[in-house]
Amino acid sequence: MSKRFDFSDASMALLAHADAGRALDEDLGAGDLTAGLVDPDQRSQARVLAREAAVICGQPWVEATLQRLDPQAELLWHVRDGQPCSANQVILEIQGNSRALLSGERTLLNFLQLLSAVATQTATYVRAVEAVAGNRARIVDTRKTLPGLRLAQKYAVRCGGGSNHRIGLYDAVLIKENHIAAADGVTAVLRRAADMAGQASFVEIEVETLAQLEEALAAGARMVLLDNMDLAQLREAVRLTAGRAILEVSGGVGLDTVAGIAATGVDRISIGALTKDIKAIDFSMRFTQL
Repeated sequence: MSKRFDFSDASMALLAHADAGRALDEDLGAGDLTAGLVDPDQRSQARVLAREAAVICGQPWVEATLQRLDPQAELLWHVRDGQPCSANQVILEIQGNSRALLSGERTLLNFLQLLSAVATQTATYVRAVEAVAGNRARIVDTRKTLPGLRLAQKYAVRCGGGSNHRIGLYDAVLIKENHIAAADGVTAVLRRAADMAGQASFVEIEVETLAQLEEALAAGARMVLLDNMDLAQLREAVRLTAGRAILEVSGGVGLDTVAGIAATGVDRISIGALTKDIKAIDFSMRFTQL
C-alpha cells in the first residue's frame, strides 16, 4: 500500500468484499452444518432490526457478505450508512436463499454491530463539540483499530461525522516522543522530516511542553500534536501559535472533557476511543414468511 486510501464507493466495495471473504472463511470453514438441514432451494425473507438507537454503518459489508453467498439476494435498506435509527427500527429487509441467509447472518451482524458502534460513538463526540459556540475543532480518529479492519473502522468514523487522521505509517509523518529522542531533538527531527514532505500527506510533531511547542514552531512546524496538556496549557498553546500551525490535542479526551478542549481554540481533537473503546450496537435478524 503506497498511497492514501480514497474511500470511494468502488474502493469501499472492494474492501468490503475482501473483509467479508475472510470473515466467511473463518466462520464457515468447509460448510455450514446446521444450515445444511434446510432445503437448498428454499427462499426466505428476513428483517434486520436495530435493538437500540444508533448511527448505522456497514452497508458495503452486509451487501458483500450476502453477495458471496447468494448473488441473487435482494436487499431493501430503510436506513443507510451515516443515518440515525431508533430502537426496534427495521433497517433492512432481505430476500434470498434460506441457507445463504442463515450462513451469513452472524457475519453481517458482526460487521453492523462493530461499525455502527464506531459511527455512533463518533457522532456523540461530534455533537458534544458542535455544541460549543464558536469552536472550530474537528474530531479525528487514530491508529488504535482492530487489526485487519482499520479501513472499515475509519470509514465508520466518517459515517459518524468525524475525520480521519493518517491511515497508516505509510501516508503521513507523525513525529512522537521516541522519534524525537532517537533523532536528537525537535529541531533536528523536523529538519529531517522536511526531506520526506513530498511523500507524506502531512508532517506533524508531538510536543509535551510549551517550550517544545515554541521550538517546533521556530523550526517551521506547520502541524503540532499537543499531548496530555491541561486546559490552561492548551489556551496558552493557541495564543503562542497564533495561527502559524494546526494544533491537535491528544490524550485524556473523554465525553466529559471534549467540549472544554474544543473551547480552547484548537483545530483537531484525536480520540482513540472512537475505535477501541466501543460497545457493540445490538442488532438481530428475524425470518418472516416469503
